[in-house]
Amino acid sequence: MPPAPASLAATLARYARVYAALWRNSVARELAFKSNFLLWIVVEILWFTLQLTFINVIYLQTERIGDWTRWHVVLLIGASQFIQQLFQAFFLTNCSQLSELVRTGKLDFLLLLPLNTRFIVSLRQVDLGGFFNAGVGAAVMAYALHQLHLAVSPLQIFGFLCVSVIGVTIHYSLMLLLAAICFWTVQAQGIVWGYYNLFNVARLPDEAFHGFFRVFFTFAIPMLLVSNVPARVLLAKLDSPWPILQLVLMGAGCVLISEWGWRRSLRRYTSASS
Repeated sequence: MPPAPASLAATLARYARVYAALWRNSVARELAFKSNFLLWIVVEILWFTLQLTFINVIYLQTERIGDWTRWHVVLLIGASQFIQQLFQAFFLTNCSQLSELVRTGKLDFLLLLPLNTRFIVSLRQVDLGGFFNAGVGAAVMAYALHQLHLAVSPLQIFGFLCVSVIGVTIHYSLMLLLAAICFWTVQAQGIVWGYYNLFNVARLPDEAFHGFFRVFFTFAIPMLLVSNVPARVLLAKLDSPWPILQLVLMGAGCVLISEWGWRRSLRRYTSASS
């Protein structure tokens, strides 16, 4: 039977309080290591600047990539940065540390908590620098729209935020699924960070890819879908709702597959002391 409304509300309130406590712990940790916090923000901004410089060099040789002009691609890079940094803020650290929890047996303590294990494993740390860097991506998008002389409507902004959330969900689901390989191999950081490095593909327009690579990075590893659809929403470059429907279906499929993989992985776990 589904939980009664009152019981569901109480459960949600309890999880909200737990998540608020996790946020407070994350803030306290960042304040304890301010130099590290600021250094990583600077590193991310420098890397982001390098990506923009690379695109400017490409557009010294051509005016368009398909129907994407230079400022279209700058907006795409900003959208990719926004989505990537939100994912990093909420999930990257947690997914990358799963294999360490399994290797050391610390997952035992999380399994004993009166909370959903996936919730606490996925959200126990927050990377606050990711929010600042996501804001940098949003500022670049706003500047690109200004250069293109485009005014976006509130509906477009709302649509962009919705598909961005779906994109973050896809990245989280796939990375958790890859991180769960550690229940078989113990170490899986290389696979997790390998997936994260593929985020650079998301900074390129989908029309730069053809044949196998376009299909692969759209459906097998949906980097192009996750970044190009939000950018096209802001640019009003969608000829039909099909790309959004693809993104929604991909998001639902990734969530279901990752939940199945997570449950199967937990059944295999025997703790470090077994």
